[in-house]
Amino acid sequence: MTDTSSGGTGGESGVNKPLYLCSPFADAALVSGNFKTIVTLPKYTDIMEWVAVNIFDFYTNLNEFYGAITECCTQSSCPTMSAGPNLNYMWTTPERKQISLSAPTYIDSVMSSVQNLLDDESVFPTKSGQEFNPQTFPVTIKHIYRQFLRIFAHIYHAHFETILHLRAEPHFNSLFAHFLAFGREYQLLEERDIKGEAGAPVGVGLLWERWKESGKLEH
Repeated sequence: MTDTSSGGTGGESGVNKPLYLCSPFADAALVSGNFKTIVTLPKYTDIMEWVAVNIFDFYTNLNEFYGAITECCTQSSCPTMSAGPNLNYMWTTPERKQISLSAPTYIDSVMSSVQNLLDDESVFPTKSGQEFNPQTFPVTIKHIYRQFLRIFAHIYHAHFETILHLRAEPHFNSLFAHFLAFGREYQLLEERDIKGEAGAPVGVGLLWERWKESGKLEH
């Protein structure tokens, strides 16, 4: 899986507040309280195994949500991987060239590459006696996590109305809050990944701030 970096400018104006930042949608959730309790490492559990299990769960759930909105995420409706009024994510080719991809192409590329990694026994060992590589596993996981964040960010930015029509906002918000809490607990996400740059902020960065203020996420 190749790296990506953010950049570019979107063609949308940020005049109206996004629906995902408005009440009651922003606060809809399946559970109440702080998500710290469900991301804490269980007793006697290997940390890399715990991270791997959660990565698989995030992949599965995010893939299901994307499948539910995929008819709305097309080459024409989403010609770029947008995640804010002034932010499009770029894809980096194996030759280290940054290119702009449509959102469905970008997301399909991420999900395919992550599936290949999950199936790779040298990265995600499942057989007795095999161990995770302590040098490469953390790097791989951080990269996967950053890509998942970008998919979440695009869905919130471009397709949250569809999530509302499906009445799935409590489920999607809970999944994203869990994802953020887990990422911060195990240092898989940097604050700049969530918030973006000053001139190209990530839209969901404000949602993260809101959930921290409400006590849903740790400061």
